[in-house]
Amino acid sequence: MPLKVRKNRAEPPPQPCRLTECMALIAGAWAPNVIWSLRAGARRFSELRVDIPPVTAKVLSRRLSELEERGVVTRRVLATSPPSVEYELTALGAELVPALDAIVSVGHRLKAVRSQGRRQAKTRPP
Repeated sequence: MPLKVRKNRAEPPPQPCRLTECMALIAGAWAPNVIWSLRAGARRFSELRVDIPPVTAKVLSRRLSELEERGVVTRRVLATSPPSVEYELTALGAELVPALDAIVSVGHRLKAVRSQGRRQAKTRPP
């Protein structure tokens, strides 16, 4: 006999949900890392590769294109020889930095709590 589905008594999120809209801006592997790296100013593609070592060139290129389409990043071609490209946060992208900063702070606290728990587990007698 199947279980009866209970009604959700929580208030539904406002339409459209602002959290969902914000998360859609930073969605995708490495997108938050790209925004984080650009928070101090414009960076070239090769500099971003150095800033985020595990990311592949293909994924970084795709993520930068997506962030540009979403209005988070601007792409500027420099008149150098050979031509180079710089990426920079837009005003919208800069608004995301405090949110990412808060996430990083929580991450540091979680890491400290977990490492404290591991230390306590190791020192307990068997």
